[in-house]
Amino acid sequence: QVQLVESGGGSVQVGGSLTLSCVASGITYSRACMAWFRQAPGQERLAVAAIEAGGSTMYSEPVKGRFTISRDNAKNILNLQMNDLKPDDTAMYYCAAKNDACNVWTWRHKYNTWGQGTQVTVSS
Repeated sequence: QVQLVESGGGSVQVGGSLTLSCVASGITYSRACMAWFRQAPGQERLAVAAIEAGGSTMYSEPVKGRFTISRDNAKNILNLQMNDLKPDDTAMYYCAAKNDACNVWTWRHKYNTWGQGTQVTVSS
């Protein structure tokens, strides 16, 4: 099974930027949907962004225009560039993958593999 490992989390001031990375190993996900989810304390885990193997992207409304998801299929790396960070962006961010297209991309149960998460904290 594919293993996912996130990195790049940390603490940043409001308006700052962070880039998260997720390295996939085991099986290539060049034909798979990959996504970022996030979960704040006491909240449910919500979809942030997803990307098809071919490069098509999807974003949740709170992050549109601020976050950019990308992937390097040759290196099996998924990235999330986060700009203009807000306190509401504070959460544990998880990398996820599934072995099909990104249709119904916000449904958590459709993802087969999850990373352990990387913490992002945005403070004033």
